[in-house]
Amino acid sequence: MMKPVWIIDDDKSIRWVLEKALSRENIAYRTFSSAHDALDALEDAVPQMVISDIRMPGPSGLEFMQKLKAKLPATPVIIMTAYSDLDSAVAAFQGGAFEYLTKPFDVDHAIELIRRALDESMREVPDDEVNADAPEILGSAPTMQEVFRAIGRLSQSHATVMITGESGTGKELVARALHRHSLRSTKSFIAINTAAIPKDLLESELFGHERGAFTGAAAMRRGRFEQAEGGTLFLDEIGDMPPELQTRLLRVLSDGRFYRVGGHTPITANVRVIAATHQDLDARVKEGLFREDLYHRLNVIRLRLPSLRERREDIPLLTKHFLTKSARELGVETKRLSAAAQSFLSQQDFPGNVRQLENLCHWITVMAPGQQVEIADLPADIRGEKAGEGAAGGDWQRALEREVSASLARGETGIFDGLNRSFEGALITKALEHTGGRRIEAATLLGIGRNTLTRKIQELNLDVNGKDE
Repeated sequence: MMKPVWIIDDDKSIRWVLEKALSRENIAYRTFSSAHDALDALEDAVPQMVISDIRMPGPSGLEFMQKLKAKLPATPVIIMTAYSDLDSAVAAFQGGAFEYLTKPFDVDHAIELIRRALDESMREVPDDEVNADAPEILGSAPTMQEVFRAIGRLSQSHATVMITGESGTGKELVARALHRHSLRSTKSFIAINTAAIPKDLLESELFGHERGAFTGAAAMRRGRFEQAEGGTLFLDEIGDMPPELQTRLLRVLSDGRFYRVGGHTPITANVRVIAATHQDLDARVKEGLFREDLYHRLNVIRLRLPSLRERREDIPLLTKHFLTKSARELGVETKRLSAAAQSFLSQQDFPGNVRQLENLCHWITVMAPGQQVEIADLPADIRGEKAGEGAAGGDWQRALEREVSASLARGETGIFDGLNRSFEGALITKALEHTGGRRIEAATLLGIGRNTLTRKIQELNLDVNGKDE
């Protein structure tokens, strides 16, 4: 649930304008006439973001921001300042402000900035909130123990790390763990998926822009490198980065400096970069799609994450965790998988890996009837069926595998003979139905002799009518 926007300004008319604008947008807010009052409130309340005047009686907006950032480093702050106070605006950005808003301001522009800051706050949830009541990364499989050991070894290092692995294996979780256990843990962790941002916006997103740098750039904006200052910048899906951005990124990694779009003053970047990709970067280098020099800059330490099918023994542990998490989020009782259903899930390949399993557990929590979940309660695509088909409809081999799993889970014996009898009985019964009971024709279609057919009918004690024709 989104927390309120805090408005801090000693000017009653400014507070009133922002209150009305936020009310129209259905955005919850809380107002303060001084930074002192807001600091008192910070003892037992948390804002989603803050918009604060810079000069007020008592503590300034910058002092408030400094104390807020010490407690909640990822909370965006928009600083309001007069045109004549640009030195303070510079200080605001050095202190970690998300944006600044010059007075007098356009209300629509203010709301646009607030919405952007809210989006940022929802995207960059502080690490301590993300992991307050959940383990960082679950897994007891040997392949995961190797990952945990690597995180431990890298805890005192500033080295650039490249995380590889299929989509959904948890690359961002590992990046967050690397940050949390590093010497930079008190600073921000900023994540950006380079494949998810349009090519023409990516440069501004990474490096920020100056006011007027391009159409629509109404205010100076800090990029992700500045937001991650002193901390960690996670570049996901680095393999999709456009060539010109690869060049700029290489320059930052090489000399530690960059320019905002439209800017002429170099900015020093003290940032640890962790990159990730599901692609074969070696192949992309050979194809000329990825710069070899950038590849070597990023690939200082490589950490490969195993797919879920390489760590099947972790599936029960992960399933229990995700079912508990989904139930807590939805405020319902946690669903339980039967032994047969858990055994069945552990045999699945999960091409979407841990993310697919988490989505499945959310589906089970919402859709599965009853508290105990059986194989039949799982979604059709997991059971290998097409929509609208029954248990054995689209894929009889998967249906057979489910039956074997269920029998084994129940501790049954003699499974081989029992299933063979069922299999042969189904073949003979359906063949005789097809031929109208004509045994010779049924035997020919099945590829067995008439005497064998007759003997099987007796052995299996099948209740069928037949004609020796």
